[in-house]
Amino acid sequence: MLISDCPHLDSVGEITKEELIQKSHGKCQDCEVGGPNLWACLENGCSYVGCGESHTDHSTVHSQDTKHNLTVNLTTLRVWCYAWLTGLKNIGNTCYMNAALQALSNCPPLTQYFLECGALVRTDKKPALCKSYQKLVADLWHKNRPSYVVPTTLFQGIKAINPMFRGYSQQDSQEFLRCLMDQLHEELKEPLPEPFDRSSTISVDSGPEEDSRSQSDEFQSCESCGSSDRADNELHGGGVGDMNEAEMLIPEQEEIQANREWQKEKNMINDLYRDADKDVDTTNETTPIISSQGALKVQSRISGEHNMLSYRISLLLNLPSHVSLRSAAMATFSPPKNKRQKKYRSVISDVFDGTIVSSVQCLTCDRVSVTLENFQDISLPIPGKEDLAKLHSSSHQTALVKAGSCGEAYAAQGWIAFVMEYIKSWFWGPVVTLQDCLAAFFARDELKGATDSIFFLFRLRNGVKFCKMQSLPEILCIHLKRFRHELMFSTKIGTHVSFPLEGLDVQPFLAKDSSAQTTNYDLLSVICHHGTASSGHYIAYCRNDANNLWYEFDDQSVTEVTESCVQNAEAYVLFYKKSTEDAVKERRRVAGLFNMMEPSLLQFYVSRQWLNKFKTFAEPGPISNDDFLCSHGGVPPNKASYIDDLVVMLPQNVWDHIYSRYGGGPAVNHLYVCHTCQIEIEKLEKRRKTELDMFVRLNKAFQEEESPVVIYCISMHWFREWEGFVKAKDNDPPGPIDNSKITVNKNGHLTLKQGADSGQISEETWNFLHSIYGGDSETSQSEEKIEMETRSL
Repeated sequence: MLISDCPHLDSVGEITKEELIQKSHGKCQDCEVGGPNLWACLENGCSYVGCGESHTDHSTVHSQDTKHNLTVNLTTLRVWCYAWLTGLKNIGNTCYMNAALQALSNCPPLTQYFLECGALVRTDKKPALCKSYQKLVADLWHKNRPSYVVPTTLFQGIKAINPMFRGYSQQDSQEFLRCLMDQLHEELKEPLPEPFDRSSTISVDSGPEEDSRSQSDEFQSCESCGSSDRADNELHGGGVGDMNEAEMLIPEQEEIQANREWQKEKNMINDLYRDADKDVDTTNETTPIISSQGALKVQSRISGEHNMLSYRISLLLNLPSHVSLRSAAMATFSPPKNKRQKKYRSVISDVFDGTIVSSVQCLTCDRVSVTLENFQDISLPIPGKEDLAKLHSSSHQTALVKAGSCGEAYAAQGWIAFVMEYIKSWFWGPVVTLQDCLAAFFARDELKGATDSIFFLFRLRNGVKFCKMQSLPEILCIHLKRFRHELMFSTKIGTHVSFPLEGLDVQPFLAKDSSAQTTNYDLLSVICHHGTASSGHYIAYCRNDANNLWYEFDDQSVTEVTESCVQNAEAYVLFYKKSTEDAVKERRRVAGLFNMMEPSLLQFYVSRQWLNKFKTFAEPGPISNDDFLCSHGGVPPNKASYIDDLVVMLPQNVWDHIYSRYGGGPAVNHLYVCHTCQIEIEKLEKRRKTELDMFVRLNKAFQEEESPVVIYCISMHWFREWEGFVKAKDNDPPGPIDNSKITVNKNGHLTLKQGADSGQISEETWNFLHSIYGGDSETSQSEEKIEMETRSL
């Protein structure tokens, strides 16, 4: 699209119509394909001709590599500017959504996945938000894109998922991001292959339907002071100043049976949290969310002090202090599942997931407990004047360095420089940097013993909590906590936070035993909020990956801006991408191998998804061909119909190079449909049909029985899992029958809880299901007893 005020018109060289016609009879200079969809570069002095999007789209690759923005279609003589970007129409106070979508769409690892790995964007879950987002991304980045797009379909999908976004009131952009990314992960998640499943030490998610406990050791209460301690692997340390962070190893997951005393304390807390929650100011409570990796991940929607109750329980339970009491109790005391837990990944977890290791040390016995949490974004506090003084003070730095925390973040900043900044803050407000916010987040957190008599039941004492990043995400999403919501009103922290456009170094906040190689990040996009807590407007500043220029996205208006304009923005959410020259050099090296055109005896297949990582990630990791292979090394029957969309064929010299550089695999030079998987699928279908037909027959006989002598009760939670399996909605059969949630022990006899989520089945149906799955002893009642309990509800 060519507009009269396009700033790149000045770079057009002289070219005649005859020259364009002559070029139209030529071929792409990269792949030698002919017309009709050829594009000629209009940059002065450049004679390049390349194919368009109907083939390999080498014309776009040329523009990205050379930063030549103007090109012309040699068939239609249509001129296109690659720097022309597309806005999003506001459809009723949706600036919060538009800013978030523009910021997200300018993250190349995610956008290129939806553009180049379309065959993987499949789901049978409603509202199929991944399909709506894929369509939106295609509209935003297509060569024939319009000046703006109306995101109606995606907005309808979000409203179907979360009622908060219904209506036309202004919403929070960060909350929208969290909702969108969680749903995309849920629809696109795939189970990890078994080899990785056994060896992985990081919990990979499960989603809401699976165990939501954070990854940590089972531990016993300290006999001397009530602090937490591992049952089998005690970590002894000196004082806080002598604690060696290198010794805080991430625990292995083991199923350790808690002793009787600890079980009593757990039951006590479980009964207590209902009453305790009455004293918790829910307006100042952070909201726990099940992350795409399965651990409790905390998304803070407000800024404010953590209440003392959460601190006390977190110290006892070895949970993060910012996890709410109710969520801690629910997550910790949920009954264990016997069904084998699968671990999942998706493009969302690949791009945004990192891990934080939290260590809590009791100051009475010096014992340390460690918890590994997953995060997709980090909510940072904005420190005030007093907080800044503590963070920059030499005494505080010394304490932090001794504690293995974040003091090194300020090692390069002298005391005189700090004093000057502090003096300036009295006239122009506090000078806060993003590094200050990170240091405040990762600073040690002192946990004070409670004075309320209720807490002496648990013998709690003072403690100190540290946290560091264990693994770094490809894209680091940072949320600045600008909004504080009190009981009667909301306020906004308008402090300007300065942030770097390039070279954000998170090395000071990295755990010492972390294996992370790249710790530098460059800014991709930033969401800004203008206005007050009750009303305002969202915009986004994004760096275009094709030309490295910055643009302001204000709904359907898109304007090029300077770097200084971006740095003066009131940042709310920032997206940083790992930066390393090694990745760029490696891509150039592989491109050179492609151009060598050496004769190859073998061709190797590589996952298109991994190849997208290679093109867009700073650290793509080992080659992972498991997304198109089964555990037997063949193509799964359900993927055979679209296998060509899942793989890319590479010549042997390219394969040899990337395999020696990244490892992984396996190497594949022949594709075949797996016969073993086909047999297993047929057996599974037969089993499902047999179980379903038998249940229907037995249940029909039960319904026709007028006066059953015995009625068996079964947990509807387990029954729904079984129903999902026999109806092919879930690939895995349920675990053993678990009626623990619907029964209560009265005088040594199991009886049905009042209002329990249960169903009634016949004795024959129970025996049939129990013979297959085993599990709890039956919960049976006479018809008279069932009717009596029903009347008493």
